[in-house]
Amino acid sequence: MTGIICIDKDKDITSFKAVAKVRGIIGEKKVGHTGTLDPMATGVLPVMLGGATKFLDYLPDSDKGYRAVFKLGITTDTLDITGNVICKMPVTAGAKDVEAALEKFRGEIMQIPPMYSAKSVNGKRLYELARQGQVIEREPCAVNIKSLTLADYSDDSYTIDVLCSKGTYIRSLIDDIGKELGCGAVMTDLVRTGAMGFTLEDCVTTDELQRLRDDGAGFDSAVKQLEEIYKSYPCVVVTPAQAKRFSNGGDLDIKRIKNPPEKDSVCRVYSAEKVFLGLGKNDGQELKVLRLLTRRD
Repeated sequence: MTGIICIDKDKDITSFKAVAKVRGIIGEKKVGHTGTLDPMATGVLPVMLGGATKFLDYLPDSDKGYRAVFKLGITTDTLDITGNVICKMPVTAGAKDVEAALEKFRGEIMQIPPMYSAKSVNGKRLYELARQGQVIEREPCAVNIKSLTLADYSDDSYTIDVLCSKGTYIRSLIDDIGKELGCGAVMTDLVRTGAMGFTLEDCVTTDELQRLRDDGAGFDSAVKQLEEIYKSYPCVVVTPAQAKRFSNGGDLDIKRIKNPPEKDSVCRVYSAEKVFLGLGKNDGQELKVLRLLTRRD
């Protein structure tokens, strides 16, 4: 089986565990996710199946969408409600103050990755060091908050919708908002609403996947075509002779390709019959083969 299943990840399990559940249900050994989602989070987790896993190294940079809930007046060591409480503070901020604070975090901002994260520093995952009681200096990273809106609030609990660039930590964003308000804030709930061009409407739960298996219905209704995850890349259609050469691992003369992609860009390559062949890259002289989707996949 080759393709993508978008899972609406269960709460309180790791992305690795979610992948293991998919593997067990569909009986496919080669399964891999496209980006880690916090254990406490639910939502969009695209999972690559079979021959699609060969393409994981060439995932496009993709904006992510989130709906997050946070509570004012409390901070923890993990920056979410599952951690140990560091301090509690009186809350004097209201909805207008939160709205004003959000304005300061729209656009490109610098963000320090949380200690409890999967980011690697000197070959070590930060969460591994954090569990050992270590706190190390982390370099701030530039991220882009493309949209940040207040969706709801009640008492000291606030719900925000976020559209952001890859690599953004919503826990850190909320912690920074709490610092800006002067009373601290901690994330209490997180749903990823969009990733890799997919939304919650494209997802199935592992329970729904299990029912498809139990009913003997097969998984066709849940599996999406591999090329859907790469639709942000330009499309190149080649001649039958070029398709044969490319499918056999041969690079193509860029001058002989109609409408070639820009130099150094990755593209989707299709036959004249609009069959997806794989991914290529224009190195200035040739369309190099990056990954092939073979028929046996």
